[in-house]
Amino acid sequence: MTDISKYETHEYDVLIIGAGGAGLRAAIEALAQGARVAVVSKSLLGKAHTVMAEGGIAAAMANVDKADNWKTHFRDTMNGGKRLNNWRMAQLHAQEAPDRVRELEQWGALFDRTSDGEILQRAFGGHSFKRLCHVGDRTGLEMIRTLQDRGVQQGFDVFMECTIIRLLTSDGRISGAFGYWREQGRFVVFRAKAIVIATGGIGKAYRVTSNSWEYTGDGMALAYEAGADLQDMEFVQFHPTGMVWPPGVQGILVTEAVRGEGGILRNKNGERFMEKYDPKRMELSTRDVVARSIYTEVKEGRGSEHGGAFLDISHKPAEYVKKKLPSMYHQFKELADVDITKGPMEVGPTCHYMMGGIRVEAETAQASVPGLFAAGEAAAGLHGANRLGGNSLSDLLVFGRRAGLSATQHAKSTAHGVIDQQQIAEAEREMLAPFDRSPGENPYSVHRDLQEVMQNLVGIFRTEEDMTKALNELEKLKARAAHVRVEGSRMFNPGWHLARDLKSMLTVSEAVTRSALARKESRGAHSRIDFPGYDEQWGRQNNVTSREAGVMKLRQVPVKELPDDLKQLLAEEATLGAAK
Repeated sequence: MTDISKYETHEYDVLIIGAGGAGLRAAIEALAQGARVAVVSKSLLGKAHTVMAEGGIAAAMANVDKADNWKTHFRDTMNGGKRLNNWRMAQLHAQEAPDRVRELEQWGALFDRTSDGEILQRAFGGHSFKRLCHVGDRTGLEMIRTLQDRGVQQGFDVFMECTIIRLLTSDGRISGAFGYWREQGRFVVFRAKAIVIATGGIGKAYRVTSNSWEYTGDGMALAYEAGADLQDMEFVQFHPTGMVWPPGVQGILVTEAVRGEGGILRNKNGERFMEKYDPKRMELSTRDVVARSIYTEVKEGRGSEHGGAFLDISHKPAEYVKKKLPSMYHQFKELADVDITKGPMEVGPTCHYMMGGIRVEAETAQASVPGLFAAGEAAAGLHGANRLGGNSLSDLLVFGRRAGLSATQHAKSTAHGVIDQQQIAEAEREMLAPFDRSPGENPYSVHRDLQEVMQNLVGIFRTEEDMTKALNELEKLKARAAHVRVEGSRMFNPGWHLARDLKSMLTVSEAVTRSALARKESRGAHSRIDFPGYDEQWGRQNNVTSREAGVMKLRQVPVKELPDDLKQLLAEEATLGAAK
């Protein structure tokens, strides 16, 4: 075997990249199946972006609305995703979510309760029933706490502040991963029979985002470089309500639970403008509709002072607001000096979630590279063209578990692959190159310009002209990124980390732009000013991105045909709505 003794080396059955909800749930399942498991986290355990999912976990438990069931949850998910969803993923998700929530409860999660002791559920945009199980507006935090406690108790190994920079393959299948310790800059090799990518989304490619610094599209880019397909990359969700003022907190999420608990959106004239855009569902319309509505109000001169809209919950009793939305109360009080029990919040759209990602099989969460699995926001398919609020947390639980299970089954049926020294040498050389360049560009300048390109040219509303310009700009940015220079040593060097992250962000940004340019229609979170309507043909195909001879290629793949019983279920929508 090739000698890799000069590197710190670890060997596992299953390596999980990412310590958010999907990664932790995958690790717990793999451990339960008897695998040797490691979790690699770019930041600290407990710092996962899952904690920013505040509103709740969508699961048809029927604790509040007795008529709710998996079929209505499936229907809502498919309709929210404009039927581009992988129907089997949507079905499994709706059927399995209640059991995953009960499991979380058994492991110690403390949910808000109904008067008779059941898990309380609230309304959310796009859902026909009250089905979001919640812990005030801190649901994601409680979920991470519970999963972490469970995983640590069961005994997985955790490698914190460690970044994976290359997936290693041999004979076309996964053999391990190569990374570095962020603190000292030392390189590390992981031998693994199976890898689960659970690295979240791409928000830091945009200037205004609710996402934390880790969200640089690493997992999607790693999978793409290793030969896996990406799917539906044009569908980037802009959450309608992020903070817009003061500038230092721009983009920080204002949970949809504010609207779920009765918050009202108004423009600067005091008009409840959602009456115009979706008179039936109003503030509880789907996120793509509400985000575009706020954007339109601002564009047409009816926005708030700082370029947003007003979200008001102050008509509710102060104690009710503080009890139901404690995080929002403190967030606005401390960051914006606004008391939300007495006046409105100023909000506007913020880049929030990626519906696209690594193309996986529904049952197994396996990507197109043997031994590679993905779950959560890093994987595509479940949400189609637009995700419903609350479906992200149940997605993490349902498909995190399935990814952990399938990765373990794969690991049990295969031997460790050979570690290719050349792949490691290439990755190391590329990683260290910025230190050797003179002159060279500052990575922060390239990142700032990338964010402006994506924000301004591939944002909420898109045109062919803008996106063609964006592709040209991305080519220039790629050339600049290839010549960034980093000063200092490998220890505690954030500029060096960013130089690496730029590669991932440029890869996913190009995939988003190419896919959005190809899709000549408006659907879900993808809105074309030059093609404002649906196109039947595009409604039957997914965009798939792959790497061929070092070049990004795009092809269209037919959406999987629904079986007759599920077709019938979706056709019954009008009847179900009337009955409700």
